[in-house]
Amino acid sequence: MTVEQGGQATGVAQEGPSLRRRNVQDQSRSNGTILQASPDVDFKKSQKPKTSILEIFDEWEFLIAPLLFTFLSFFTRMYKIGLSNIVTWDEAHFGKFGSHYLKREFYFDVHPPLGKMLVGLSGYMAGYNGSFEFKSGETYPEELNYTFMRLFNSTFGALCVPVAYYTARELNFRRSTVWLVTLMVLCENSYATISRFILLDSMLLFFTFTTVLCWARFHRLQKQSFSFEWFFWLFLTGISIGCVTSVKWVGLFCTALVGLYTAEDLWNKFGDLEMPPTTLASHLVARVAGLIVVPILVYMFSFWVHFLVLENSGPGDAQMSSLFQANLRGTEVGKDSPLEVAYGSRATIKNMGYGGGLLHSHVQTYPEGSQQQQVTCYHHKDANNDWFFYPNRNEPLYDPEAPLLYPGDKSIIRLIHSQTGRNLHSHAVSAPVTKGDYEVSSYGNTTIGDEKDHWTVEVVSDAASRDRTKLRTLTTAFRLRHTSLGCYLRAGTVNLPQWGFKQIEVTCVKQNNPRDVYTHWNVEAHWNERLPAGDPGSYKSPFFRDFIHLNVAMMTSNNALVPDPDKQDDLASQFWQWPILHVGLRMCGWDDHIVKYFLLGNPAVYWGSTFSLLVFGSLIAWYLIRWQRGYDELKPAEIDHIHYSGLYPVAGWFLHYLPFVAMARVTYVHHYYPALYFAILTAGFMIDWTTKPLARKDRRIEWVVYAIIYSVVIGLFVLFRAIVFGMEGKNQQWRHLRWFDKWRISD
Repeated sequence: MTVEQGGQATGVAQEGPSLRRRNVQDQSRSNGTILQASPDVDFKKSQKPKTSILEIFDEWEFLIAPLLFTFLSFFTRMYKIGLSNIVTWDEAHFGKFGSHYLKREFYFDVHPPLGKMLVGLSGYMAGYNGSFEFKSGETYPEELNYTFMRLFNSTFGALCVPVAYYTARELNFRRSTVWLVTLMVLCENSYATISRFILLDSMLLFFTFTTVLCWARFHRLQKQSFSFEWFFWLFLTGISIGCVTSVKWVGLFCTALVGLYTAEDLWNKFGDLEMPPTTLASHLVARVAGLIVVPILVYMFSFWVHFLVLENSGPGDAQMSSLFQANLRGTEVGKDSPLEVAYGSRATIKNMGYGGGLLHSHVQTYPEGSQQQQVTCYHHKDANNDWFFYPNRNEPLYDPEAPLLYPGDKSIIRLIHSQTGRNLHSHAVSAPVTKGDYEVSSYGNTTIGDEKDHWTVEVVSDAASRDRTKLRTLTTAFRLRHTSLGCYLRAGTVNLPQWGFKQIEVTCVKQNNPRDVYTHWNVEAHWNERLPAGDPGSYKSPFFRDFIHLNVAMMTSNNALVPDPDKQDDLASQFWQWPILHVGLRMCGWDDHIVKYFLLGNPAVYWGSTFSLLVFGSLIAWYLIRWQRGYDELKPAEIDHIHYSGLYPVAGWFLHYLPFVAMARVTYVHHYYPALYFAILTAGFMIDWTTKPLARKDRRIEWVVYAIIYSVVIGLFVLFRAIVFGMEGKNQQWRHLRWFDKWRISD
């Protein structure tokens, strides 16, 4: 009986009363003794099932696969990372910024501070003291562990691979597609190359990847609203948005993608009439807190740390307000400056607009208009920033031996340029760029001039006193109204052309807008031997004002990064070249003795992902046409899959790519890398969608197709591995990789 039961296969239908009672004790007697039958299940339990390696892998794939991919990612990003011992490409910028953090010197850059603070942290961990200047092409000194700093940066690039794996899972791709997306990120040559240096791009990519992962996971939890996990991923999305934006403003495009999703999600909930208004309001408040407040706090916190660390005067002081500079250690701003300005005082005059510079003039003249001496705003220390306060021409000439007189509110003054002796002047001539304003120039001298050299002081506020009868260094905000024309001296955010050295245009604006901070000025530094020194450090600049000021200055400088038609930039490229992999970038010199790196993508990844974007558009058009004709072949779950796993990656690509189409600033191939990730996700969706019939028909055919794609992606990475790991010797060795003329891998 027992033997017969043991011969039955699991899952086979078994009949008969004895089989139905096989787990019941047999009460029959044998030789007068009650016997208990050994049940079949006990026999099976005594036999340990044999589990194959493939079954174990299948069960634990969600851990084994990402661990394997991560190991390969660290290898491809770190192998031979210290081979080149010279400052490579933009390491000259970001390594130097890291040095400023270590020396705690205030500097200025167009990017937010988080990524550069992490560079500084890597230098601190490497035992670096910040003394190296990071000049392009210069050899690293022995005491600087540049290899560790590069390894630190490459960690962010390496971690992009497992993040891509879990993102593909959250987008509900099949396992074969999850592996493909992960392989495309792993074997993307440009990602591997740019992650190997002291740059911000690996951090930007990492936080872009984490933002997409957090968003995808949060979307999958829609049916678990207000659960702990739902809140966790909501706030993690907000933190990630704050981090990616704090590395580079390109992160705002990722923010826009999440914002687009959030707006659609709330709109759908608004249309759900069964949802109580209190629940809808809770959804709104949760998203405002998690996706607006949290990112802003993270972004502001990075600047708070930035200001906290950079407590010493440095090369970026002039971008900030005078009061901010006066509180930096070692600053010359306001140092020993007399508190009250008198006639005869020499001073620098700072524009109080966000990102404002110092009132400046130089011997060069305007090529058009009056052709008189140029007046601009300049952000750097220069003797051409100094001006003398003089009485107007209707008052007695300035006498250095006479008792001191002080200009104040409603005083009519002249400002004389200290280097050229010319008067600050305006007239009814259109400004060179802002044609609706009057031109401001330097004209005449202390004796030659007219009433158009006169300016009326209008005090706006004073942080130190309510007394408006005097101008005070650093604390008095004032406007300068042209006495004859009635216009106001203004320095906005417009840059002059190359003939004006790209400096800020200064005009006389006709509109009287007292709230226009670009018409507000203050005395930054002040010299007068007849007056006692003041204490400029007794007044503090508020954090929020400094935060806004620096961000506007960053925006202004970023907008000024336009291509110079008079210069040839061999590294720059145009937006249309990126998706088709039309061009690469030499990251260093190309001499035989230099280890050479070429920034170029994997052709299979680039061309495949770009092609998938076109095919996705055709797919949507196909289903829309069929839907219009009455076909309803797509199930709601499939429509949802196309929407969130296909359409949103495409939207992410457009949001990251199209701004560079309209952007006037100079652009390079690495500006496409965040958009490339969304193209990779789109490629994953398209391949996943189009191979579904194969998966249903025969999984073996599906895996053959995927194996071919895997082989192409891996094979091309291996073929172009030299541009990632470094090319030593004569570049002609790699002429077989120069498939196109713009791929300047060899001469």
